[in-house]
Amino acid sequence: MLQQEFERQFNNFIQKGYLSITGHSEEDFRKQLEPLRQKVVELEHAGVSAQKGKVPFVIVIKRDWIDSERAMQLVERNNKVGFSIMASEEINRFTSIEGIELPEGIAYLLVDIDTGQEMLNVTPNQAMEMIKNENRSPLTIEEGVALITHFPEVVKKNNGFSLLGSRCGDKRVTALWISEGRPKLGWCWAGNPHTWLGSASCQYRFG
Repeated sequence: MLQQEFERQFNNFIQKGYLSITGHSEEDFRKQLEPLRQKVVELEHAGVSAQKGKVPFVIVIKRDWIDSERAMQLVERNNKVGFSIMASEEINRFTSIEGIELPEGIAYLLVDIDTGQEMLNVTPNQAMEMIKNENRSPLTIEEGVALITHFPEVVKKNNGFSLLGSRCGDKRVTALWISEGRPKLGWCWAGNPHTWLGSASCQYRFG
């Protein structure tokens, strides 16, 4: 099942035009992602499977190859495309926080993803402590966008999620939610709780 899911996500990238954006042929793109497919095989052999409320894995394409503003425009949910209130220049100010080491290569696997519904109405600052106490890692902007690229249904009206793994030195945290029926990348204050925002996390990152 996990290998079939890997192929679905690979084909999803192709259908959304990632080949022309990244400048790869389909053959080269597949070659670049082949180590990740092998990792999925290992996960499947280890008995990893989808758990209730969680996504087993997502393929993340790094911002070096496609920026998040452009990637949001390729997200589609209920026939409505995503958008960002921030331009690429502003988004790129947000970088991975200390403690998050991104694997090398064009892409990597994000494993065991939880959108943090139990953290609805919890401030991002408090949610970060909860995530750390569970020995998990908060999602970056690119990882959140990748998640809704492949699983657009996980972001819902009155049930979005913050991306605490990317910060730019101020009191803002980025988040994904539904606005006028469309998936939206925006930001909120780290000290403010929202009844409609949880905080997403993962267990592992594999290159």
